[in-house]
Amino acid sequence: MSSRGIETREKLVETALRLFRDEGFAATTMRKIATEAEVSLGNAYYYFASKDELVHELYLVIQRDHRERALPLLRQGGSLAENLAIVLHTGLDVMGPYHGFGGAFLHVALPTASPSSPFSAESSDARSMAVELMREALAASKQKTPASLETQLPTLLWLSYLGVTLHWVTDSSPGQTRTRSLVDGLVPIIAKTLALARLPVARGLVGDVAALMTKVVSPEGNTKS
Repeated sequence: MSSRGIETREKLVETALRLFRDEGFAATTMRKIATEAEVSLGNAYYYFASKDELVHELYLVIQRDHRERALPLLRQGGSLAENLAIVLHTGLDVMGPYHGFGGAFLHVALPTASPSSPFSAESSDARSMAVELMREALAASKQKTPASLETQLPTLLWLSYLGVTLHWVTDSSPGQTRTRSLVDGLVPIIAKTLALARLPVARGLVGDVAALMTKVVSPEGNTKS
């Protein structure tokens, strides 16, 4: 793609995300995106077949911003609960401006056949960034990961974050404070569970979780990162 083409594509993405944020997904049409970006409608369709494809761009933008915000805040040698809270809360910070758009995002992204699904092949770059951020939070923390979960744990934490995101989308409390409280209650439980997982009595359960995650992230599945 030429430099002019890259510039046009980036302008369309920037304009679309601004309109999604300010006016909502339903009210934003491809024609409006093209007009605001000062691009012909035909040219807009050349880069994006529909506004649904721009939802995938939102996913990428959010993951990049999330990493940029969270990584400098991670504490080397800090507790897992502390670092995981940093990752989850900064994720909510990044998503905050798009809360009104959350329902539409789920409508587009939840079907597993959708390119915008977090589990799709098209979302592999964004998914890899999200899982790698969890891996870096684990690496920065003083709490050791059970050996049998070392490979799968970052993906497990990412799946937990998707659950938090789903709660955030449906959270109507001011500033989504209920989701913030959920994060504050969840991270100590995760940290304590992982600490218990290192005990001999829990090894069978840990093995079952590891086997399940192997199936989930197998090459035949869609969540391989």
